[in-house]
Amino acid sequence: MGHLQEFDQVFIQAPDHRPKLAVSQADGIPTIDLSPIFNDSPPAGSEFPHDLVQQIASACTEWGFFLVVNHGVPPEKRRRMEAAAREFFGQSLEEKRKVRRNEGVATGYFDMELTKNVRDWKEVFDFVVEDPTLIPASSDPDETELTQLINQWPEYPPEFREICEGYVEELEKLGHKLMELIASSLELPAKRFGEYFKGQTSSVRLNHYPLCPSPELALGVGHHKDPGVLTVLAQDHVGGLEVKRKRDGEWIQLKPVPDSYVVNVGDITEVWSNEKYESVEHRATVNSKRDRYSIAFFFYPSHSTIVEPLEELIGPQNPPKYKPYSFGKFLANRKRSNFKKLNVDNVQISDFKITN
Repeated sequence: MGHLQEFDQVFIQAPDHRPKLAVSQADGIPTIDLSPIFNDSPPAGSEFPHDLVQQIASACTEWGFFLVVNHGVPPEKRRRMEAAAREFFGQSLEEKRKVRRNEGVATGYFDMELTKNVRDWKEVFDFVVEDPTLIPASSDPDETELTQLINQWPEYPPEFREICEGYVEELEKLGHKLMELIASSLELPAKRFGEYFKGQTSSVRLNHYPLCPSPELALGVGHHKDPGVLTVLAQDHVGGLEVKRKRDGEWIQLKPVPDSYVVNVGDITEVWSNEKYESVEHRATVNSKRDRYSIAFFFYPSHSTIVEPLEELIGPQNPPKYKPYSFGKFLANRKRSNFKKLNVDNVQISDFKITN
């Protein structure tokens, strides 16, 4: 990726956001074995194993992040997806830019992304799970017009589209399973969240973080929280994902565990659970020795979802901590700011926080 060889000012993080190169390895981020879900098929309507639900509850409360193993995604599909991503990113810039994202098309290849108004040291390829995906055309609350997000697929690698579609099918199944566990951990019916995903706006992002000559100044992705419900990340063996530990604000690096997925709860889950589960800041570091690949599945509800604390979880002792907001409008606002350097931070759930 020759055009990133020139280390430019636009990549330099403010001093208080620069990565520490000697970083604590994460001990303590829970690894949760999902095999009980697949091994004994519980009779319909029956509960998940109690200790599995407890593990999910404590991981979501203490960390907002956890790893899952024995998650039911066929290793072969994941390997094909990882190989296809490497092949795609290995092409010339000219080839990749044939499917370049622009203001009219929000899917495809992109290498100029900004996080918190600083450019990320990475290149990406995005596709939506439902093709086409409907979202509002404008972030203006009074506009009702919708627009379609449509995937653009490269010609090479030849089976790229088929591999991506086969992979995401498995990730969707995993996403629904995880949401059933999260619902159970909040003492809600397992299927409580299912209806929000009819007409989902979920997407997948393939990331490539090239070698970086000044890894102490730049980040692959700057510090941020995820706006959706859940993120399920496949990272390669290089590692670089850092999570802000809730108890002391320390940045902790997640050690890659073969065949695992990293799961984190997003902003919507924070609002739905009325802050019982918090969305946690994270970032990706880069290095000068090995480039890194990862694949993120962003589980998002339909654009028509009004996000607010669930009525079952609020009451006189636990008043709602957020005002309702339209997820579609939120998304339309976010899509704008990925391209332009705005003078303000893009919309955040803190904008909807109720302050007493």
